[in-house]
Amino acid sequence: MTTDYVLSEVSDGIATLTLNQPARLNALTFPLVEALRAALAEVTARPEVRAVILTGAGKAFSSGADLGGMEPDAPDGKSTGERVADWMERATNRLILEMCESPVPIVCALNGAAVGGSVGMVLAADIVVAARSSYLYLSFMPALGLVPDMGASWLLPRRIGGARAMGLTLLGERIGAEQAEQWGLVWRCVEDAALPDVARLIASRLAALPAHAALEARRVFAAADSNSLEQQLAYERDRQREMIDLPAFAEGVRAFAARRPPVFPGR
Repeated sequence: MTTDYVLSEVSDGIATLTLNQPARLNALTFPLVEALRAALAEVTARPEVRAVILTGAGKAFSSGADLGGMEPDAPDGKSTGERVADWMERATNRLILEMCESPVPIVCALNGAAVGGSVGMVLAADIVVAARSSYLYLSFMPALGLVPDMGASWLLPRRIGGARAMGLTLLGERIGAEQAEQWGLVWRCVEDAALPDVARLIASRLAALPAHAALEARRVFAAADSNSLEQQLAYERDRQREMIDLPAFAEGVRAFAARRPPVFPGR
């Protein structure tokens, strides 16, 4: 589903979704977010798709919210804050949840600046590969007096801890790709020219995993956030009980015995 806002391409089991408003630095307008949600739903519903790459066209991944489109007055009598909250509920919040619940793994190929809410999009991906010139910038509090949104306030401290999350929120320092890699915000920092190939290679590896890999991996770590050690051990036991009886495990055992890579069943 290619639109003026999002390009969609599927090849060899990998879907590439590209934010396609480079002249506006891929600002998160309502049409762009809705086009991305529709494209993500369309490709992840296709059984041949086993991984998704998310990236941006032009020199930025996304400049965040479209501040120029926030008119102070509206005919419905709602304040700007009320209208933005409605938009978040209908669009951006749902996008983050849909990314985190995607049945296939998502690779973010961070090609440039990720500012404001788009930082949440980056963090919602399963694996982030960052071009060396790219950076993350939480502009909310120092520039606008707002809290981080699009899930960044939940995802960021879980990646880098509370002290660094608070520092980034209050001080508004840009985090370059190399530092993001050192802090554990991204999987790998690569040269700009290598970004598409490296992202594609990683997506290919993810596409070869069992069909349930991304969902199960997300859920086991999400459970660990709230479980005690005893509860998490029980969770692991219950998941192994079910998953060992799935075809993927049987194929893995056969492949191990035959000294070959496993070929897991499709979705």
